[in-house]
Amino acid sequence: MEPGNSGLRRIIAATGHSMRGLKACWVNEAAFRQNATLLAVLFAAAFFVARDPQQWLLLVVPPFLLLIVELLNSAIETVVDRIGTERNELSGRAKDMGSAAVFLCLVLIGLCWLVILWTNYS
Repeated sequence: MEPGNSGLRRIIAATGHSMRGLKACWVNEAAFRQNATLLAVLFAAAFFVARDPQQWLLLVVPPFLLLIVELLNSAIETVVDRIGTERNELSGRAKDMGSAAVFLCLVLIGLCWLVILWTNYS
C-alpha cells in the first residue's frame, strides 16, 4: 500500500490489490479454478436442497471458505517457490500444510452436505 493512503483511497487501493490477487490465482492455479467451479455448482444446488436460510448458509459458506483457504495455500506455494525450487524439508512441510488445510475444507463441505441431505431426504 502506498504511504499516506487513508480512508476511501486506502479502501480503493486495497480492493485493487485484492482483485489482482484473485485474478492471479484464477490464471495461475488450476485448483482454484476447480474449486471455484465447485462453489458455483454447490451454490446453485443449495437453493434446491436447503429448506431454510440456516441450511442454505451451511451449504454455501464452506465452499467460500475453500476458496479462501485455496488462495492462502496458493500464496504459501508462491512464496516457497520464490525462495527456491530445490527440495527442502521445511518448504515441503509448508506446502503440505497448505494442502492439508484445503483437504480439511473439502471434508467440511462433504460433512455439511451429507448431514443436510440426510436430514432433509431420509
